[in-house]
Amino acid sequence: MIYPKFLEPGGRIGFIAPSFGCATEPYMSDFEEALEYFTSLGYATVIGPNCFMDCGIGISNTPSKCADEANDFLINDRSDVIISCGGGELMCEIVPHLDFDAIKKAEPKWFMGYSDNTNLTFLLNTLCDRASLYSLCASKFSPGNRHECTEDAFAVLCGKKMSVSNYPFWRKSIPEMPDGEPAEAELPYDIYVNKKTEERYYLIPYKQYVFMGEKPADSVHFTGRLTGGCLDCLVTLVGTEFDRAAKFAEKYKDDGIVWFIESCDLSVMGMRRALWQMDNAGWFKNAKGFLIGRPARFDDEFDGFDHYKAFTGILGKYNVPIIMDLDIGHLFPQMPIISGACADIRADHNTFSMDFILS
Repeated sequence: MIYPKFLEPGGRIGFIAPSFGCATEPYMSDFEEALEYFTSLGYATVIGPNCFMDCGIGISNTPSKCADEANDFLINDRSDVIISCGGGELMCEIVPHLDFDAIKKAEPKWFMGYSDNTNLTFLLNTLCDRASLYSLCASKFSPGNRHECTEDAFAVLCGKKMSVSNYPFWRKSIPEMPDGEPAEAELPYDIYVNKKTEERYYLIPYKQYVFMGEKPADSVHFTGRLTGGCLDCLVTLVGTEFDRAAKFAEKYKDDGIVWFIESCDLSVMGMRRALWQMDNAGWFKNAKGFLIGRPARFDDEFDGFDHYKAFTGILGKYNVPIIMDLDIGHLFPQMPIISGACADIRADHNTFSMDFILS
């Protein structure tokens, strides 16, 4: 596994928009404030041509122009590290235009992003044997959005932090009543108001589930090589010419693969179908464990069938740890993950920690 150089003081941070650009509010203002923040820390910022664009379908520009920007920054000496502007919907369409052969030969750079950016963070692992950073996109680094997890993400990008752990609280959107008022009487916990966006959340104490097969366990400790991302994006790659997941799992069978998976738009049945498809394509061979983030559709269920059953029903047969409801993905906050690195993972009741091993 190839590990790029970490961001050094005074280095250059490149920004590209292989998925959505920061063309609407609050993302535009947040991105501009993030740029000011990085500049105030002494870093140079290099902005790609699509960062403020909004003329594509589900992405910032046409698939070829999005790929041109990504190829340019990944292959040429534009910046020292790269952060994606945001997630989106159809980044998969730029993948055929990405020059993975040239990217593999170029000086490696960290690429950071999540959600739709799985199309690059994951493929950098499996096609280029290069580590990536599955973590926050650029707008989350504005002062108004900053959180302990943004500090962690930037510390990992700079090589100053090689261990992460869960956070005390997580955010879940409140359903709106017909008159626009939240159903506060039904809330069991204190309300948190994000004053920057005026969105309202309530805070839920951290709740974690650990399974060995389908049996709950109090604690678990294991190691393996990390890869994964957003389930919605991973499943679209199954069976395509870019599908090298089974070969990746075989190459690193001595380490064993630890899959980290989260979901955005999928229903519980959609999750189940996606996992079934990946399983039957051989993706989970040599699995050492599964780290599952809270899905964006956290409360979705079908006749009593929820996301816990969706995951454990397919993955339980491997009889390896399945840790549910982690701070990964679309329900804020999210731990940064060095995708492609090995990790030493511990879970004990409601605590979770992960040490990255660059081997």
